[in-house]
Amino acid sequence: MAIANKIAGHLSRSSWIRKMFEEGERLRQEYGADKVFDFTLGNPDVEPPESFATALRELANNPLPGMHRYMNNAGYLETRAAVAARLARESGLPVHAEQVVMTCGAGGALNVVLKAILNPGEEVMILAPYFVEYKFYIDNHGGVPVEVWTDRETFRLNLGAIERAITPKTRAIIINTPNNPTGVIYRADELAALGELVKKVQQQTSHQIYIISDEPYARLAYDDQTVPNIFPLIENSVIVTSHSKDLALPGERIGYLVANPRMATAMQFIEAAVFCNRTLGFVNAPALMQRLVAGLQDASVDIAAYQEKRDLFYDKLTALGFSMVKPDGAFYLFPKSPIKDDVEFIKLAQKHLILLVPGSGFGAPGYFRIVYCVNKGMIERSFPAWERLAKEVGLGE
Repeated sequence: MAIANKIAGHLSRSSWIRKMFEEGERLRQEYGADKVFDFTLGNPDVEPPESFATALRELANNPLPGMHRYMNNAGYLETRAAVAARLARESGLPVHAEQVVMTCGAGGALNVVLKAILNPGEEVMILAPYFVEYKFYIDNHGGVPVEVWTDRETFRLNLGAIERAITPKTRAIIINTPNNPTGVIYRADELAALGELVKKVQQQTSHQIYIISDEPYARLAYDDQTVPNIFPLIENSVIVTSHSKDLALPGERIGYLVANPRMATAMQFIEAAVFCNRTLGFVNAPALMQRLVAGLQDASVDIAAYQEKRDLFYDKLTALGFSMVKPDGAFYLFPKSPIKDDVEFIKLAQKHLILLVPGSGFGAPGYFRIVYCVNKGMIERSFPAWERLAKEVGLGE
């Protein structure tokens, strides 16, 4: 075989999201773009805030000497300080630049963290439904993914299930809030209880367990909700995030990781993370983007536009008989499949030129994901197709 056996196996189980996106390209060529309703890929349809464009023009017109050279592998000090200052305000803790590493997006940050902490065969708990790439990231660094379901009705943390799944090999638990694909925001009391659980286990075993909080949607919260900062709630915690969603910059691959200043091993962890950022081949986060986001830590895309789309879609689909938890944030709906086989349902939807992702791709058979960071007009144009699909599967009868 021309490629590694492991990668060949991964390819056979690779992302449903990309598969359906590619199917969308085929259908658009066959039926026309306005006839195909593609809700597969979380690729924001909004433009970055005007403050980003202003900063970009200013930097292009007044370039800094050496602005395209290498810098410290952790990133520019002024950018890390800007990130730290925002997190200090949110957490009420003394977060400093030395606890921040700028990365190539949240995906880069997760790989850096896992490389820094995992020994071969150690376990990383992922909470279903989960982001599809977690398993591959864990495998990249010799870890073993352990799937644990959240509450199946609310998608909130199931502390009993988490406690039962902890073993002497447990090294980390990845949480994602607001969650992709459910949109659920974990409450402060849930996170504090998780912190107490991990602290109890660590006291009993003297084995450090990290909580890795994956937060690229943290600023996309609706109905006046906020995403609790994890640092005051869980001592051994690391935040990984990006500006892909809050600044609509997914293609620029700019993010960061931050170690909780309360973590006893924070600086040892950061030293390892800086080393891994280099040796994984990232070297450093993109220099130009670091310069720009330093001054944009309080900027964001228009959250109200996303909430409007959420409400429009949620109200229509629930009226047709689809059952789902109303998302607190992010830009996904995660309804129950009206037929048992979610993959079969996705195929039925495709007959109506509706492109979706089955819940099986997120470790959650029996559900499906809808992305609503798309043009509002497409959402509205899709409603007759949803009506026909609902009728075909017997909803509303």
